[in-house]
Amino acid sequence: QVQLVESGGGLVQPGGSLRLSCAASGSFASINLMGWYRQAPGNERELVARITSDGITNIADSVKGRFTISRDNAKNTVYLQMNSLKSEDTAVYSCNAHIRTASASRLEYSYWGQGTQVTVSS
Repeated sequence: QVQLVESGGGLVQPGGSLRLSCAASGSFASINLMGWYRQAPGNERELVARITSDGITNIADSVKGRFTISRDNAKNTVYLQMNSLKSEDTAVYSCNAHIRTASASRLEYSYWGQGTQVTVSS
């Protein structure tokens, strides 16, 4: 069974930094797209950043220049480095991964982590 386990959220002051990690575990053939989404109270979930297995990234305009996404394919882990955090970055951040199964079908499924709270406040 595939699982995504996130870590690194918490409370930080405006202007501070946090690094989120998301590790995939279980039995699977490969991980393709990995990404981070966030949802603030009263808002819809939005894409923050995503990265392909080849390292091509897509960053939301709202965080461009402040957030960086990276991944370690050997560790099946994706990271989100968040710098210059603002109050409007406060949200639950969730990891997403498109994972190809180890079965003969090699079907690809979308998996989600449990979410981690990021609160930016003084």
